[in-house]
Amino acid sequence: MPEQTLNMDGFTDVPDGKIAVVVTHLEMLKAPDAPLAPARDDLTLERWASTDVEAYRRLFREVGADWIWFGRLVLDDDTLERKLAEPARENFLPLREGAPVGTLELNYAIPEEPEISYFGLKPEAIGSGTGRWLMARAVEMAWARPQTRRLWLHTCTADSPQALGFYMSCGFRPCKRSIEIADDPRLMGIYPRSNAPHVPVIG
Repeated sequence: MPEQTLNMDGFTDVPDGKIAVVVTHLEMLKAPDAPLAPARDDLTLERWASTDVEAYRRLFREVGADWIWFGRLVLDDDTLERKLAEPARENFLPLREGAPVGTLELNYAIPEEPEISYFGLKPEAIGSGTGRWLMARAVEMAWARPQTRRLWLHTCTADSPQALGFYMSCGFRPCKRSIEIADDPRLMGIYPRSNAPHVPVIG
């Protein structure tokens, strides 16, 4: 019997009320030979030892509103609190003059393959070199663990158009693509319909 192949070419309709994005997965298979960015006197990194869910949601919105981040905003208080408290997760705040300017989450659920689950800056911090500094800290922490063999993250077509190039400039290389389909968070009332005009609302 001849081997069958799956042909995925062509267009696939997305139901009204949904969004569909192309997700690019990127990986780093060894620690960089040199630091990605130098230390800075104006920035510090603080671990969220006990994360307040309301403060977390507020920051999550500030960082992700333009890109309709919704993954954590659809969770109820108890579910979100349990997720943030998982022993394998570490959440950090990049601070300037004591105020958070972004968010970083590392997930060590698979110790050999840690994931940068969330990485982002408030709009006013973009373009200041803070992102490179924050990524340098994330990469250093992940590769400081002797069991790490692969560090990975993902971005999608709803994210900033600069994100993919930035991650590649930091030493990550694309390794897989996938398509994510989900309820449009703007139609759920999580964000205004005007957010993320590069992902049109249909429905």
